[in-house]
Amino acid sequence: MTFSDSVETVGKAVDAVGVAVIVVGALIATYLAWSEREVSGGMRYRTYRRRLGRAILLGLEFLVAADIIRTVAVAPTFTSVGVLAIIVLIRTFLSMSLEVEIDGRWPWQDEPKASSSSG
Repeated sequence: MTFSDSVETVGKAVDAVGVAVIVVGALIATYLAWSEREVSGGMRYRTYRRRLGRAILLGLEFLVAADIIRTVAVAPTFTSVGVLAIIVLIRTFLSMSLEVEIDGRWPWQDEPKASSSSG
């Protein structure tokens, strides 16, 4: 087995992990949403979206890592690096959009402080 074959195999394995993370995370988020009977509908939906979004974010990180492994480790060309750059930009945009949806703020913004009610 050559180095290129090994890197391709590792890239495919990391791709598979990324897809598995998304699928398993979606299944767990769905199960937890169904099992939380005492939570109101609106809150259950927001919690479900947050859990599902986190699973997708983590899966996207694995998928980007797999693309980087396969593109950079095996004789990168300008074309393959350009395609990788476009893929990473799209996935980064998706990740940032999901982060805003989940947390309600941009990743570089400070977390909102809890308002203290001093009388």
